[in-house]
Amino acid sequence: MTQTIKLYRHPLSGHAHRVEMLLNFLELPFESIDVDLVKRAHKAPDYLAKNSMGQVPVIEDGDVTLADSNAIMVYLALRHDPLHRYYPRDPLGIARVQRWLSLAAGELAMGPGLLRKSALFRTPVDRTGPEALCKQLLQMLDDTLGKQTFLVGDTLSIADLALYTYTAHAPEGGVSLEPYPALRAWLARIEALPRFVPMQRLPVPAGAAR
Repeated sequence: MTQTIKLYRHPLSGHAHRVEMLLNFLELPFESIDVDLVKRAHKAPDYLAKNSMGQVPVIEDGDVTLADSNAIMVYLALRHDPLHRYYPRDPLGIARVQRWLSLAAGELAMGPGLLRKSALFRTPVDRTGPEALCKQLLQMLDDTLGKQTFLVGDTLSIADLALYTYTAHAPEGGVSLEPYPALRAWLARIEALPRFVPMQRLPVPAGAAR
């Protein structure tokens, strides 16, 4: 019997949400433990012992404690997905997934993710650079998804989960998805999957509706 995995998260964290989605798609039993970022629980000594960077998410899977959402998804897919549904095993497939994981950690986080974070915490940000990243990345996604069903082919992978949340919630940071029909169709496909779980949404500024 598979033991219950502990997921330390914040309900508005897209990084945590991508891990939560994979846990659901893998049908793994898990316990969500909310980390109160406002009260700085992520900087408490007991939490820093789990992740010295003081970030969510973190998982505990038996004697394994692991931080970083992309690393967690790779681990879960390799350890708990014997059918290889969400992470390929061939060199080219792995490379294609890694390319999207790199974009999720870079352009996605510093574009749509940063603008949403600014809206969430009401902190000012120079939008010039992030908006340029948004345009570049969203167009790349739309071009790719105009040719195939998911980011690395015809089946869902951790690449899709890594890119989904901050893309879907980009309008919360004032970024419209209206110019990207193939991207919006991809979001709808993911949201229609039986074990999909949504993340709480923030108010969307006027003119940025999806």
